[in-house]
Amino acid sequence: MEWEKLLCDDRIRSYRGSGSGDLRTEFEKDYHRIIQSASFRRLQDKTQVFPLDRSDFIRTRLTHSLEVSSYGKSLGQNIARSILTKIRDDTFLPSYAADICNILQCAGLLHDIGNPPFGHFGETVIRDWFRENLDGLTYNGTKLTELLTPQMQQDFYAFEGNTQALRLVTKLHYLVDEHGMNLTKALLGTIIKYPVSSLQIDKNSGDIRTKKMGYFHADREVFEAVQESLGTNGRRHPLAYILEAADDIAYLTADIEDAFKKGCITFADLLKELKTAGSGAEDAGYDNIVQKLEAKYEKAVAKGEDAPEEYAVQNWIVQVQGLLIASATEGFTQHYGAIMDGVHRVELLTGTPGERMSHALGDIAFRYAFTSKPILKLEIAAEKILYFLLDEFVRAVLYYDTGRKLTAVQEKLLSLISKNYLAIYRRYSREQSEQEKLYLRLLLVTDYICGMTDSYAKRLYQELSGQWQG
Repeated sequence: MEWEKLLCDDRIRSYRGSGSGDLRTEFEKDYHRIIQSASFRRLQDKTQVFPLDRSDFIRTRLTHSLEVSSYGKSLGQNIARSILTKIRDDTFLPSYAADICNILQCAGLLHDIGNPPFGHFGETVIRDWFRENLDGLTYNGTKLTELLTPQMQQDFYAFEGNTQALRLVTKLHYLVDEHGMNLTKALLGTIIKYPVSSLQIDKNSGDIRTKKMGYFHADREVFEAVQESLGTNGRRHPLAYILEAADDIAYLTADIEDAFKKGCITFADLLKELKTAGSGAEDAGYDNIVQKLEAKYEKAVAKGEDAPEEYAVQNWIVQVQGLLIASATEGFTQHYGAIMDGVHRVELLTGTPGERMSHALGDIAFRYAFTSKPILKLEIAAEKILYFLLDEFVRAVLYYDTGRKLTAVQEKLLSLISKNYLAIYRRYSREQSEQEKLYLRLLLVTDYICGMTDSYAKRLYQELSGQWQG
């Protein structure tokens, strides 16, 4: 792959004109389009890990995305310097350094923009609903599983927020026309973490590229256009590895910090778990950074801090972030050739000094935070809310746009769906087969639900189920 093509600043719809007084680069324009969008603002009312909390400390999907954006930019600076001074790739021009930083900054803001309400569990609920219900739905007397192609079905069985993000920014977010935000192709390529269809998923391959799907059947033309312009051709964009590392660094450290703040894990438990994770391994770097957690606690006590444990954890987290940033930079530098050839199969932290710490933090967060009562309550509520909404809206859209008369309730349900989403459906379903239209109507429902905030989904469920108290 070639950096000149990988950093392509063309858009799906070209709009460049001559004589403009706008001095921003195309990637800087992307940034402004994103932060000014309603889709981005809605992230403030979407769960990251813990249900929306009264505390302004606990992360939302919005604050998480801002953190990923900042880590992405930092990693971009480090890695660009490494390419220029250590790797000395003559094809990487000095001007590219600013470009990759701007692209990664934007990609961090976008990476979760397609996620449904209620955190990653929302994705799980959508997948589960279709696996349980698609075979039981009929259209004109025929099962939907007999009407839809294998890929169309698998799109819903393997539903992903990452995939929805590409769909949102290229079609659903109505900025000027049907091209969504009409972002640069380099940015679109960066947010496609898994450049395969739903039929090509292979979680056991050992290749991170096939872990999840990257695009819906409905968006294959956009995907192919981006791939062709960038020259990736089914390979991962190199910046996708960096975006993934930025996301990992953000959530690995934030989940621990939030869990401690919520009282899910104590200082003593955290220290014990970290020591246990490092026992039996000769890893001086890991042992050293764990010891720093103890040292920071002792320092806080000596200084007379009111909350020495909190002081220690929050300051230690900063050092862990530094370790992981340095490790991701090292991972990219060491495997530069394989990454540029599109054959690197693992995450950047794999095989680096930060790998053990990343595994330890992920395991601790899973056992202490993701099994906590607030999370379990969220998951129970999310399943009930999303199952109800999917039940109602999927059945309402089955015969939409078919000439068949809908019930009064179905008409009212359809009137609740965004007019933009309905317009996009009508545009892309025009002159399509009944099979394609049926598939697009199912996507219309997932589009609508993924666009909801936690609060809106909860309120709509209460209103439609007759539980609204005013």
